[in-house]
Amino acid sequence: MTLKSHLAPLVAVLVAWLIVGCNQNSAPMPAANQPPAVSKTNAVAAMTTPSGIEMVLIPAGEFIMGDDRGDDDEKPAHKVHVSAFHMDTREVTQKVYESLMEKNPSKSKSPEKPVEQVDWYHAALYCNLRSLKEGLKPCYDAKTLACDFTASGYRLPTEAEWEYACRAGTQTKFSFGDDAAKLKAAAWFKANGAQTTHPVGQKAPNAWGLYDLHGNVAEWCHDVYSESHYQKKEDHDPRGPAAGDKRVLRGGSWRNSEEGCRSSARNSETPRFADACFGSDGYGFRCVKRAP
Repeated sequence: MTLKSHLAPLVAVLVAWLIVGCNQNSAPMPAANQPPAVSKTNAVAAMTTPSGIEMVLIPAGEFIMGDDRGDDDEKPAHKVHVSAFHMDTREVTQKVYESLMEKNPSKSKSPEKPVEQVDWYHAALYCNLRSLKEGLKPCYDAKTLACDFTASGYRLPTEAEWEYACRAGTQTKFSFGDDAAKLKAAAWFKANGAQTTHPVGQKAPNAWGLYDLHGNVAEWCHDVYSESHYQKKEDHDPRGPAAGDKRVLRGGSWRNSEEGCRSSARNSETPRFADACFGSDGYGFRCVKRAP
């Protein structure tokens, strides 16, 4: 199937599934007097994909997902096992996005800035086109957008994968510790973002070599959002609720305060934007794919 033929049915699905409305609302050491958050913290291995995008192999392991000190939708904190996967080291840039999608929806345009004003459906479409470009099996069904997690191609990270990768072995508020005063070294957020996005990879990465997981743009995850879903305490590669009106966003953006950029902080948005969506210029994404 060519990129053009794959694009048509997916675009049709996007229109048909229009949802009106927009609701905005070396490895690290564990914190003192707390048990290690990850049972396995092997050094990550970097690779460059055929498309020229750097990814790292995130090792399998266990961590404590959520935060009992956080918002209600982050509770209860619970142990989760995550299988190994590859993750983009940087948020998808406008240059890379436009090379496949043939358009750039971003408000603050610059090739090396993260693409923004991208809804969940178009992020999933990009994942499929990137897979096809590299001869991989797309994860998202062209008609239903259901995800095949066994496929070799790219997809959006699950919420558990995202938080596990962000924490990189920590159980603190941020990937570097609890001190919010140090966030400026790792993130573009409300205090230093100058009300816009910035080129990816300018701030310090976490211990697994991942940039901009705190701030810059909030990142789409695969999961449907539910405020109470953590109460189920799914403990092995959780993938979120089966259905719902919103999808998860993680990491906070240039719009958020320190609290909104915490490793466990959750946000959500309708997967298909209305004509005007406050905050969408702070929404972007990065891709993952399964490890052999």
